[in-house]
Amino acid sequence: MNTVDPKSLRRSRMFLILIALVFAAPMIAAGLLTWSGWQPGAKGNGQPIQPQRNFVDEKLQVLLVDGQTYAWRDSEPRMTLVALAGPGCSTQCLATLTSMAAARVTLNRNQSRLRLLYLGTPPANDDRDGMKNYWQLGEDVAGKLASYRPTTPDSVSALLVESNGTALSWYPAGFDASGLRKDLQKVIK
Repeated sequence: MNTVDPKSLRRSRMFLILIALVFAAPMIAAGLLTWSGWQPGAKGNGQPIQPQRNFVDEKLQVLLVDGQTYAWRDSEPRMTLVALAGPGCSTQCLATLTSMAAARVTLNRNQSRLRLLYLGTPPANDDRDGMKNYWQLGEDVAGKLASYRPTTPDSVSALLVESNGTALSWYPAGFDASGLRKDLQKVIK
């Protein structure tokens, strides 16, 4: 009969328990952190909309230049990037709008999943009709987005809106267009 050394058996069991703890420790730590309310999150470049708003529920009406009402919910799931122009949108404002449209282009095959909506008077320096080629032009009928519109002349702010009409984040005037592009690439896949 083969006898097992009790000391060797205890050592083997100890190694087995240590191996199990190495694999279980991260799961236990994650469970404790979640239970305590901490959730990891990726830092976006926009400011979160607090309290959360849903433009469909609020019946936020945007009248397009062709007389149609803008549909926040579309026939397919697409997000909306809303540009809100400050007073006298001109050279600097147009440059920011061009960067925003370019951010949509960098989505490559997913660019159809982002709609561009411009609310306000089109830029004075838009000689090439670039606004009409990339943006749907409209007006916030009841002025419900006035708090997000910049007051600085020749500036623009932006709102990123989920396909169900929920506003996700706000990019105040002077925002970094490359940060917006990174955020778009994270949420539109």
